[in-house]
Amino acid sequence: MNIDTIKEKLKELLDEQRFVHSLGTMDCAMMLAKRFDEDVQKAMIAGLVHDCAKCLKKEELLNCAFKSGIVIDNIMISQPELLHGPAGCYLAKELFGIYDSDILNSIAYHTTGRENMTKLEKIIYVADLIEPSRKFKSVELIRKKSFENLDKAVVMAMDNTIKYVIEKGGLIHPSTIFARNQLILKESGEDS
Repeated sequence: MNIDTIKEKLKELLDEQRFVHSLGTMDCAMMLAKRFDEDVQKAMIAGLVHDCAKCLKKEELLNCAFKSGIVIDNIMISQPELLHGPAGCYLAKELFGIYDSDILNSIAYHTTGRENMTKLEKIIYVADLIEPSRKFKSVELIRKKSFENLDKAVVMAMDNTIKYVIEKGGLIHPSTIFARNQLILKESGEDS
């Protein structure tokens, strides 16, 4: 399925705001892929499709997430906004015929991150946060860092997300903590 066909189908699944966000994420993913020598086509597809499950109702979200084959834990169930990653992974296969494991994992883990993230997973994680429609206090700093050092940008993005979740009184998914710690240890040379 080509990018234009995916866009047409995506318009049917998403509201206008989410569709614009998906286009912005695709553009940022493309630029980051060029900057960090990643497959540009894969980055564009993952960026475009990453939120394909975002507008599902809770029951549909749960149903698709369980069908994804990804372990759905109690934190995800109690914070359903985390389910759109795994659910999107399932829909990417079912609706868009996407079977590339790196693209699917980038979609599945774009909300939580995880240990040993691939370059494409990091690109989608960051692109989701820095695309042009995002407006928050530190977004310009993260945008700038994204093109300098991808790992540091992921840590900055995770810090931002963790602070946001704490301010809302929400639960922090352990995958985010493990991923963040691993990247910090790698940067310090303590990751063996």
